[in-house]
Amino acid sequence: MSSREVVVLSVGGVRFVTRASTLQQFPESRLARMVNDDDREFKLVNGEFFVDRDGALFSYIMDFLRTLQVSLPTDFSDYQRLQREAEFYGLYPLAHLLSQEHLLKPRLEILEVRFSLQEMQAFFRIFGSCSSTIEALAEQITVFTGQQSGQGWNSPFSSQKPLVPLPLERPSHHDMVFLCGTEYSAGDQFVARYVSIKPDKRKLINGTNVLGLLLDTLLKDGFRLISTRTVASEEKVECYTFERMKRAAGLAIMVNQTPGSSGVAQATRSHIQKGK
Repeated sequence: MSSREVVVLSVGGVRFVTRASTLQQFPESRLARMVNDDDREFKLVNGEFFVDRDGALFSYIMDFLRTLQVSLPTDFSDYQRLQREAEFYGLYPLAHLLSQEHLLKPRLEILEVRFSLQEMQAFFRIFGSCSSTIEALAEQITVFTGQQSGQGWNSPFSSQKPLVPLPLERPSHHDMVFLCGTEYSAGDQFVARYVSIKPDKRKLINGTNVLGLLLDTLLKDGFRLISTRTVASEEKVECYTFERMKRAAGLAIMVNQTPGSSGVAQATRSHIQKGK
């Protein structure tokens, strides 16, 4: 059996097809011994190994063997059952990680948008409990500045005049600040600031329009609006609070294969996330 490249398993009635080398990732595991015909509990029936265990949970076992990562759905809750399955198959590094379920559970993420409208300018400040989300959002938002004639929110930018992108203000890793609108420069010239939020290609100067696009972007990114309030009525500062469950970064197993070893050195964080 050790030379057989393709292995078929029937686990609790669920059929899996994989490579022998995948099941041999951890030489001391029961799955590796099964492939090598050293574990008689796994019966070979009509060319398939029959395993009387939970087939749904085995899909996570297979995902782990194929990627060497533990990455579970946000609604996953059977940590103890999956840990028992890992112990049954002799995958003790996986069982150890599952015993630390706090590392694998999704975390609640909070994001707050503050919006202030003052005459012909609108000010935005975004706070987030997760710095990586703020970094990703900052890459989507670009502020452009340029000179224009005329006044008002609805004065369109001139395609004849180049607009200069401005960096967003970043008071900390957890927030960003930007503004849009116009302010007086000289004569009949005004400094105009436009905001673009990818993947939308428009350059918007009207603060209300920018706010609408920003909120829509957050909703499409999985956030849920949980509250709106006025922070300071005299300054017209509106506050929008969002939340979402952020999937934990996958935990990767670092394999150090040596003869007679379990093949595992340590577990580390990985930024690769797999959806289920």
